[in-house]
Amino acid sequence: MHKIVITGGAGFVGSHVTERIVAEYPDSDVAVLDKMTYASDIENIAHLLRRGKRQLCVGDLCDLDFCTQVTQDANLVIHLAAESHVDRSFGNSLRFTQSNTLGTHTLLEACRLNCVEKFVHVSTDEVYGQIQEGLHVESDPLDPTNPYSASKAAADMIVKGYIRSFNMPIITVRANNIYGIRQFPEKLIPRFILLCLNGQKLPLHGDGRNRRRFLAAEDFAEAVAVLLKKGAIGETYNIGSEEEFANIEIAEMIASRLNRPIEGLLYFVEDRLFNDSRYAIDSTKIHALGWKPTRRLESQMRIVIEWYSKNRDRYRHIFEASPVESIPSRERVGGDYRPLALADSVRI
Repeated sequence: MHKIVITGGAGFVGSHVTERIVAEYPDSDVAVLDKMTYASDIENIAHLLRRGKRQLCVGDLCDLDFCTQVTQDANLVIHLAAESHVDRSFGNSLRFTQSNTLGTHTLLEACRLNCVEKFVHVSTDEVYGQIQEGLHVESDPLDPTNPYSASKAAADMIVKGYIRSFNMPIITVRANNIYGIRQFPEKLIPRFILLCLNGQKLPLHGDGRNRRRFLAAEDFAEAVAVLLKKGAIGETYNIGSEEEFANIEIAEMIASRLNRPIEGLLYFVEDRLFNDSRYAIDSTKIHALGWKPTRRLESQMRIVIEWYSKNRDRYRHIFEASPVESIPSRERVGGDYRPLALADSVRI
């Protein structure tokens, strides 16, 4: 491929996908399109950038001129950029609609104008809504339950409209919770690791029994690489694992590996009015193409903990000095986010 554009490539998942794409297509020009918000970091991709071959293009997905310029002459666009933290979506849902829905629409239009040959749209398993038992398949109706998943479901509908109206060459993927190094510590695993390293307690909503499935970022990136070669245009693929844990089990796993006794380490806070009890997806469709996850959370946790232990300074500003820190939260003040302490309760 001559030119590949990866949106959100300086973020957590995006950086892993960028690594994989650079390895798969070393001779291609790669442009990372990223707004460089709080969850993006140049350090995530600095080792991949190369003058004249790989570049970081900083700008807003909602800017059609910018998107049109970056995607000009692109053979492939992989769209990962999104506001993704559920808690924050309750505090400023309009920002999620703007970034995830309007941003996707704008990018699609730019790619349509530029006749991009292939577009991979990264969605989420949360668009299906919760499922108490069993698994969601790709043909299930969308039933989002929070502003974040609703904004992603809306983007999925726009994608479907572009496929039907303009015959755009799009593949959609929906993954379950992704973990790994470089994840910003607003999410459960990195935040609990840093709290333990900092000698703080771990907050859990409700009884901590909400369940999620976890997929390694490297496994997800490998799945995307498989779909680029074998995925059918116009199709949707679930990308998930069978690694299912309750929030409290994740806390116990982290505490055990950091030799923190669980007694007295956890504390429980009031749950939100609606909190999805479980997400789970069926990945049979992509398994048929030859992909299956190969990494297990319990063995990968050691690697993730070691990385955060070595890179604590990168996130020290979040938790060291003040009880009120710099991560945006679900509460609004003057139309923007109230700061959120690292020790504030989190959900996945």
